[in-house]
Amino acid sequence: MDKIKIGVVTTSDRASQGIYEDISGVAIMDTVNEYLLNDCEYEYRCIPDEQSLIETTLIELSRDRQCDLIVTTGGTGPAPRDVTTEATENVCQKLLPGFGEQMRAVSLQYVPTAILSRQTAGICNNSLIINLPGKPKSIRECLDAVFPAVPYCIDLIGGHYMEADEAVIRIFRPKTK
Repeated sequence: MDKIKIGVVTTSDRASQGIYEDISGVAIMDTVNEYLLNDCEYEYRCIPDEQSLIETTLIELSRDRQCDLIVTTGGTGPAPRDVTTEATENVCQKLLPGFGEQMRAVSLQYVPTAILSRQTAGICNNSLIINLPGKPKSIRECLDAVFPAVPYCIDLIGGHYMEADEAVIRIFRPKTK
């Protein structure tokens, strides 16, 4: 079974300064560990909300560290320092707006402020980047909504083969003829 390399990037001025613990990045790793049967190697970064640093980090994780999947948390709202979306859009060769649309649709079932979220996803080199919100509960809701499409997307861009625990999450791959 293939080993999967996953980048986890928390963008938070306060967490990166140690003012509070980054529970969102941990929530991503815990959730993905529940989903996947593969061994996962994580490249974890907790960085300030600085667009150029976020862009550099995403490029490093995709090009140099060759992550199959990069998941970010934080920086997707309307506040002036929320620049993860812009950084993601700047480094991606292809955007996949359906991820953001689906995550907002699911989140709107829980909170009306989900309409303010600017989450997106895209392909950077051979990595799928997905932007998630900053709250652990929202992270799980959003990942539950979009992860069924992630392994097939990784297949299409030449990444390692992901195998999910079907008792936890059902992934979708089209049947071959």
